[in-house]
Amino acid sequence: MVSGPLKSETIESPKSKTKEQSRINSTMQRHDVSMAMIDISKKGDVERVAEVSGSIKLKSSTVERIKSGNIKKGDVLGCAETAAILAVKKTPDMIPLCHPISIEAVKVYFSIGESDIKATVSVKSIGKTGVEMDALHGLSVALLTIWDMVKSEEKDETGNYPHTWIEKIRVEKKEKG
Repeated sequence: MVSGPLKSETIESPKSKTKEQSRINSTMQRHDVSMAMIDISKKGDVERVAEVSGSIKLKSSTVERIKSGNIKKGDVLGCAETAAILAVKKTPDMIPLCHPISIEAVKVYFSIGESDIKATVSVKSIGKTGVEMDALHGLSVALLTIWDMVKSEEKDETGNYPHTWIEKIRVEKKEKG
């Protein structure tokens, strides 16, 4: 069984000093889960490819500054590409039940629109399991890196990001064999 029911537990402070404090209880929801990494030992090694895409919406003025290389932190797309590659290689460290696999190739592409940047990450492996999680992880980190690199340009006067969001993250292609 992969998951179990939610259970309510009442957590009381062990050192309640007053009646009021002893009546205040926190109720936490806990999910009892039985987890297991799937056994792939009987699968054969085959070529596996995944291609994923997503985009980040930005102010058009920020996109222009990225294109002209005028961002304080430096080369936005170069940094995002490097971050994507590193993230692909570190996926099993971040997603608990994701198998560590041999990554044969990672390609990162960017398409710059008027007020967005679309990123595509392609991952290739020869192994027993797919690489879509690795590609999705790389893509997500690439888009987050872009956001981090342009935070100062994207913030409004209250420090929020009303014109900035990440969207449309999806698997475009998954191949095996």
